[in-house]
Amino acid sequence: MTTQDPDTPQIYLVTPPEFDLGSFPELLGRVIGEVDTACLRLSLATRDEDRLMRAADAVREVAHRADVALVIDTHVVLADRLGLDGVHLLDGARSVRSARKTLGPDAIVGAYCRQSRHDGMSAGESGADYVSFGPVSGELGDGETAETELFAWWTEMIEVPVVAEGGLTPELVRTLAPVTDFFAIGEEIWSQEDPLATLKALRAAMAG
Repeated sequence: MTTQDPDTPQIYLVTPPEFDLGSFPELLGRVIGEVDTACLRLSLATRDEDRLMRAADAVREVAHRADVALVIDTHVVLADRLGLDGVHLLDGARSVRSARKTLGPDAIVGAYCRQSRHDGMSAGESGADYVSFGPVSGELGDGETAETELFAWWTEMIEVPVVAEGGLTPELVRTLAPVTDFFAIGEEIWSQEDPLATLKALRAAMAG
């Protein structure tokens, strides 16, 4: 997962926490068919392994047809078993080394580090391909947010790519675009009547 243009962040799509296996792949195909997407994260609320496997099968074909990497939240074993491109870890740096050992050197291993600069640096040192910080809006979680200053510092000081996520708005995207490599976009679009139009508006904000 690499940036193509250092001046413009790339889009990293995140699936809804629940979706219909019959209809969502078609919608996903339309979205990534019209908007360049670097990576797709399967991020379901369920822990049911069968459900996760069927969901992965449903979106993998769409993602790979568009040459979009597919990673899954947390489930290193499933990522390995299903031949996915990697895993997105939700516990900061704690599982990075283990995931890398299991999945091998070519897999994508990303780490969500909330607002912790220390966790981000530890994840990078442990072999993470990218670090994500968030949420960037106080509407989510416990109200704690990843501030613009964190992204600015990271981009200036650290070579590991950084992802901004959680509660994105066009205004926040415009503010963060100069200091992040990727925007992880999920419910921001899937909760809207026209996800594609909403994503295009966010992409336009990335370009200022």
